[in-house]
Amino acid sequence: MEVASDGSADSIPPMPAETPNLKAEVSALISNKDFASLKQKLAPWLPADLAPILAELPIEQLAILFRNSSKELAAATFSYLEHGAKYRVLKMLTQPQVAVLLNELSPDDRTAFLNELPLDLAMQMLGLLTPQERQVAQSLLAYPEHSVGRMMTLDYVAVRPEWTVRESLDYIREHGYDRETLNVVFVVDERGHLIDDIRVRRFLLSPLDAPVRGLLDGNYTMLSPTDDRERALELFKKFDRVALPVVDENRKLIGIVTVDDMLDVAEEEATEDIQKLGGTEALDEPYTTIPLARMVKKRASWLVVLFLGEMLTATAMGFFEDEIAKAVVLALFVPLVISSGGNAGSQAATLVIRALALGEFRLRDWWRIMRRELAAGTALGAILGAIGFLRIAAWSFFSNIYGPHWMLVASTVGVALIGIVLWGSLMGSMLPLLLKRLGFDPATSSAPFVATLVDVTGLIIYFTVAYLIMHGTLL
Repeated sequence: MEVASDGSADSIPPMPAETPNLKAEVSALISNKDFASLKQKLAPWLPADLAPILAELPIEQLAILFRNSSKELAAATFSYLEHGAKYRVLKMLTQPQVAVLLNELSPDDRTAFLNELPLDLAMQMLGLLTPQERQVAQSLLAYPEHSVGRMMTLDYVAVRPEWTVRESLDYIREHGYDRETLNVVFVVDERGHLIDDIRVRRFLLSPLDAPVRGLLDGNYTMLSPTDDRERALELFKKFDRVALPVVDENRKLIGIVTVDDMLDVAEEEATEDIQKLGGTEALDEPYTTIPLARMVKKRASWLVVLFLGEMLTATAMGFFEDEIAKAVVLALFVPLVISSGGNAGSQAATLVIRALALGEFRLRDWWRIMRRELAAGTALGAILGAIGFLRIAAWSFFSNIYGPHWMLVASTVGVALIGIVLWGSLMGSMLPLLLKRLGFDPATSSAPFVATLVDVTGLIIYFTVAYLIMHGTLL
């Protein structure tokens, strides 16, 4: 790195100064049709920084900006816009302008955008692509949704094992300008079959006359285009790569998946799991832009299921109606004991689902998880049971609210809490594993769902304990 005489690194372009009024300045330049100054103003900014600012412009000005900026800047900025903003921009452009923009997008970004459009509109967009780009887009869209094939790009650099380092570097300089990444260079044979991948650092540090074959170490992994994106995410985490090759059934290199796409996948997967854990279907769209009717539909389905489940609580209460009539004091602690079990179950479900997603254990380790929750549930139940017992005992010294048999009431609540919290912990930890074993998403066992199940069984435990302790006195 070159350093100026004053000690500064003059080879690094200066970052644009923070401009809180950039939106207003850009808007004013567009209104005045001063496009020369506009290009100069936007030149130092990165597309990722520009996109959220430009997205706040009126749609008419945003379309004017795209019409008058370079196709490279337009394409780079377009890929960072929200889906709704992308669609509105395209509606304001002419067909030739839309064609230029779509053809300039990287294959993976374009596939992601087309995948979000209705089928008829996506077909119209495909018709605007050049024959070569249309073939690429159609081949990527042919793979299953959420598969690696939908995410991969064809913009990679591949060299041959018989080349020298000098020939490889010359090839990279000639063909690497518009590639997705140059951090990793792939080695293929004359038929395009993947042999290895090499970090570009090794090329830079090796003698120029050294053969590429001498740099091979066989330390690589690969993906299939039909692999689920979650598997790709696991491999990126495991091998700490910035790009992974995608090969067909004959091990022929057909594309790559890059880490920037994996970051988006990780965010989407985490968002989906969090939404499911909250007791709703995954929205699949930003909360602020999803149509209200669609959001209500996704939330209502789970609320109805949970509501019907809670009806069983009323059924259980009716079954113990005689016991409640004989010892009305028991009804005072129903919300306390069943909510404690639901909370313990929700905790266990959340911890197990997240640990399962992070690969901290496998399904065959279910017994180890059960043993941990047996111990944890018993300890947590004992803590809450002791607090409940002491609370009733303390109140009984100052009032007669719990009657002369307050010791039996306190014992019932204390023992019941141990059983209910233990049961809730077991239910919350084992249900996600059962769903995973059956091939369902473990996040479906949401915290509200587990709490609802524990509410019903908690009542049975509570009144069973009450009968055993109070039989012959209050019951």
